[in-house]
Amino acid sequence: MNITETSTEGLARTFKVVITAQEIEEKVKGRLEELRRTVQLPGFRPGKVPVAVIRQRYGASVLSEALEEAVSDSSRQAIADRGLRVALQPKIAVDKYEENGDLEYTMTVEVLPDIEPGDLTGLELEKPVAPVDDAAVDEALTRLAGTRGNTEPVTEDRPAANGDTVVIDFAGTVDGEARPGMDGKDFPLELGSGQFIPGYEEQLVGAKAGEHRSVTVSFPADYHAAELAGKEAVFEVDVKELRTSVPATVDDELAKGFGLESLDKLKETIREKMTADYGGVSRLRVKRQLLDKLAEAHDFPVPEGMVEVEFESIWRRLQDEIKSGNAGEDANKSEDDLKAEYRAIAVRRVRLGLLLAEIGRRANVQVTQDEVNRALINEARRWPGQERQVFDFFKANPQAIENLRAPIFEDKVVDHILEQAKVTERTVSVEELMRDPEDDEVAAA
Repeated sequence: MNITETSTEGLARTFKVVITAQEIEEKVKGRLEELRRTVQLPGFRPGKVPVAVIRQRYGASVLSEALEEAVSDSSRQAIADRGLRVALQPKIAVDKYEENGDLEYTMTVEVLPDIEPGDLTGLELEKPVAPVDDAAVDEALTRLAGTRGNTEPVTEDRPAANGDTVVIDFAGTVDGEARPGMDGKDFPLELGSGQFIPGYEEQLVGAKAGEHRSVTVSFPADYHAAELAGKEAVFEVDVKELRTSVPATVDDELAKGFGLESLDKLKETIREKMTADYGGVSRLRVKRQLLDKLAEAHDFPVPEGMVEVEFESIWRRLQDEIKSGNAGEDANKSEDDLKAEYRAIAVRRVRLGLLLAEIGRRANVQVTQDEVNRALINEARRWPGQERQVFDFFKANPQAIENLRAPIFEDKVVDHILEQAKVTERTVSVEELMRDPEDDEVAAA
């Protein structure tokens, strides 16, 4: 075997590899001998089939396996002998091969860059924190009581408004013909809830109990019943009763409805949940600052192959958002501008990922099996009734397990950096904490 490095350009390395016919034949013979000991053919005792017969019957497949093994072994050797830390799997291009001859191929790999992290103790970060005061707990408690409330008849003579519930009888027609599922009796409809097709509820705002209204609407073009999609419908509606929402009383009984023994315990639970939620947002804000500062302080070449993989992932998601109408301002940009913008984002993500990996390596940050197991359990809980299929999927897909491990590793590295950095807490309002920093940047521009 002859391995020659033919070019070095940036992080890319190219090798010319020649595997002699003799080396290939040795691998073929070894595999044929393995088969001879195990294969069973009519007319021969187990383990006594002549190698010539094995070669005649299985020679083509054995040769294919031998060539694949030779390429795999030689490429690993080329990388190991030179102590290369490769970014992605090598690219192999066969240059020349004829049966009973040498195999010549070209291998191209990209190596990881040399990274020297900056002084983490010199990082200065500001962490916004929002205290959970009694007023915030009481406000959350009021909202919670609203979800456990009931409705009661409106006694005053007033029209229906959004948030009210109208009890209605209705019957609909399309092209003057009644259709199944377009009628109902004593149906409680909360105005503004979006239960019915667009435009329906709006035309009942202002109605009073005992009033009859004709409601004309059009089914959406993507309506699930194809025979109704895009068609106009007329509904004859009788408003029988007007009801208003009444929140549940904030007392111990409300707490018991949530499985807690008292109102004080419910308040304590709400405070703990809000504290955890605010803490999570605070961490996201300081993590964003941290990544911005790391990106500003480090500039090193990144493997183009890794950038391409990241860019393709971003680009696919963007195309899905454009198709679904959720791309925002991006929908009005040219493809060239979008590609330039998102390729820069891909470069940043790859660079930060490599930097965090190097910091974690030097700090000996490890992800335990218990941490991976907990992440797997949390993932399975997202699919009630399909937990077994989720576990089987991850068991059969090592890359999927790695996708669970990666964010855990990143969070632990971020924690390690925050322990080294100078982090100053700043008390802010809940509104400021929850506001997207990008909104502030746009406002200041």
